[in-house]
Amino acid sequence: MDKLGRILLAEDDEDDVELTLMALEEHKLANEVVVTFDGEEALDYLYCRGKFDTRATGNPSVMLLDLKLPKVDGLQVLQKIRSDERLKMIPVVVLTSSHEEMDKIRSYKSGANAYVVKPMNFHMFANAVRELGVFWAIINEPPPGSIKR
Repeated sequence: MDKLGRILLAEDDEDDVELTLMALEEHKLANEVVVTFDGEEALDYLYCRGKFDTRATGNPSVMLLDLKLPKVDGLQVLQKIRSDERLKMIPVVVLTSSHEEMDKIRSYKSGANAYVVKPMNFHMFANAVRELGVFWAIINEPPPGSIKR
């Protein structure tokens, strides 16, 4: 369990949040999952401001980012992360229902590490989240010194 880190989930659909949390919990893939429901809240978490001003320091092991977020959309969040020296090394997986090619292109051009389209069926969705969790929270080695656990 020591290798597992914190996952930041930026998702506004409560059903998708619940499914994601269930899949991660079922497979014990994170010590902690922080959920934010809009892009502004995700940035508040990353910058330790607002309701997150007293949170534990350090960046998440991975961020699962929906594109269609209220207040600040996912692409804007991603661009902000990639333009900040303190945040740019965080692996960001776009986890979205969008099959649009332009969303995929914009995501990769903005620095996404992966682009995953949410499957409609629960079993497939749970498997996709499990595989993401296994890779990003367990298998992947973060850049040295970039993530405190």
